[in-house]
Amino acid sequence: MSVSIAEARRLTAQLLEAAGLPADNAAVTADAVVLADVWGVGSHGLSRLPFYLERILAGGYPAKAELVTVTDTGPAVTFDGGGGLGHWQLSRAATVAVERCGSFGIAAVGVGNSGHCGALGVYTLPALRAGQLCLVFSNGPAVMPPWGGTEPLLSTSPLAAGIPSRPTPAIVDLASSTVARGKIAAYAKRGEVLPDGWAFDGHGRPTRDPREALAGMLAPLGGAKGFALALLVEAMSGALVGPALSADVTDMFRPAEAGTPQRIGHLVISLNPAIFDVEGGKAAHARFDELARRIEAAGGRLPGSRRVMPDEIDPGAALTLPGHLEDELSAWAERLGIPGRH
Repeated sequence: MSVSIAEARRLTAQLLEAAGLPADNAAVTADAVVLADVWGVGSHGLSRLPFYLERILAGGYPAKAELVTVTDTGPAVTFDGGGGLGHWQLSRAATVAVERCGSFGIAAVGVGNSGHCGALGVYTLPALRAGQLCLVFSNGPAVMPPWGGTEPLLSTSPLAAGIPSRPTPAIVDLASSTVARGKIAAYAKRGEVLPDGWAFDGHGRPTRDPREALAGMLAPLGGAKGFALALLVEAMSGALVGPALSADVTDMFRPAEAGTPQRIGHLVISLNPAIFDVEGGKAAHARFDELARRIEAAGGRLPGSRRVMPDEIDPGAALTLPGHLEDELSAWAERLGIPGRH
């Protein structure tokens, strides 16, 4: 399936709006979903859309959910997401974090009782545009055991960071598991076996079967160190913001649980370099630039440097998607009554 980026955004927004999301929330979500595909993170792009639509219709992501302020001290804000889809909610949180960071020099914005939000790197963009350093944390359904254990207690425990180096910002976006769960799902869709070391079955035994892995557990990145990093992410999202630890989060890949909200926690932290710079002024920005230059001069590559920024994307450029996804999206268009899409 090959469509233009603009068409992919329109179709995604149309499907989400037809499922019940308000138009503005659908548009923000569509931008985040399609950007993941543009960035090559297909496991968090349009392939997830059928799951989102199913859960919206079933009530697992209430279409009319709103962000309700729970706490607001100025630099610290917490919202209750009412179980809604996480993309538009975390996008709003990231925007608020940038605004408050501009006023206070630092900001932390949490969204609790939310849903899956896709690729976390997307939510570093507002801070990067403002020249701020940004951290993003989120939890999800438990798929990873503690180091040495056999029971899933932690999610893939994703985290992202945006570093405002110039001319190209650094975007760190990774799961604390060896691989993101969406990639496992993509292997299952294609009927391909997994590489060694990615996953365990439900009994804690290594497996290369993606379906067993989806029903089982993922291996932590780097062994005990990956587990420790995952624990930190869980503490910063599920434990700090809540309301559910990963072991109590609903799995969006299980059809029987489509009507049950996930209750995920997200956290965005933004820092103004000018406030923390011991030399004052713009010296911190110069150091970010020099750090990036030295990485490249040493033969390295800045994380995320190949990712096209949204304002640099050609909306007419082609986006190639798996053939099975075309059939799924056409079926959803017919189901939701979108003319000319099936």
